[in-house]
Amino acid sequence: MIAPETHLSYALGYLQLELVDEAREELSALSQEFLATPPALAVRLEVAMADNAWDEVIALAPELVGHDAAQERPWVAWAYALRERERVAEAQETLMAGSRLIRDPSPLVAYNLACYACLLGDADEARRLLAVVFARDKSWREVARDDPDLAPLFKPGS
Repeated sequence: MIAPETHLSYALGYLQLELVDEAREELSALSQEFLATPPALAVRLEVAMADNAWDEVIALAPELVGHDAAQERPWVAWAYALRERERVAEAQETLMAGSRLIRDPSPLVAYNLACYACLLGDADEARRLLAVVFARDKSWREVARDDPDLAPLFKPGS
């Protein structure tokens, strides 16, 4: 019999190989009780993200946040999934709430908030947030220039 943690490890390995169906199959071998644990929820979230299963991400992320609201990944994934569902204002609200609880947020948090601000027409806030990101890591400038969410900021004359 394979330990539940081993199935999680296998699922993550399959994800690294971009084999989402195989990762889901590994998870299907686990009990419902184990699937509700934080380690399993985290892997399930990654599988759902890799599968672009946005409704699943939106369901799983709050469960993970409920176990540890200081973890960045579920907040970012939750907001991103909302954005993918064209619920941008909700994505912004979600990630703003998370940004106050996340321990030592990475530049990705401010970057995604900049994207949401830009999509919602608040170019000044988007620029302010991007300045924070660029101050922490200049390599984000290239990413931002190619991001369609931020395109209005990089048009000539803007």
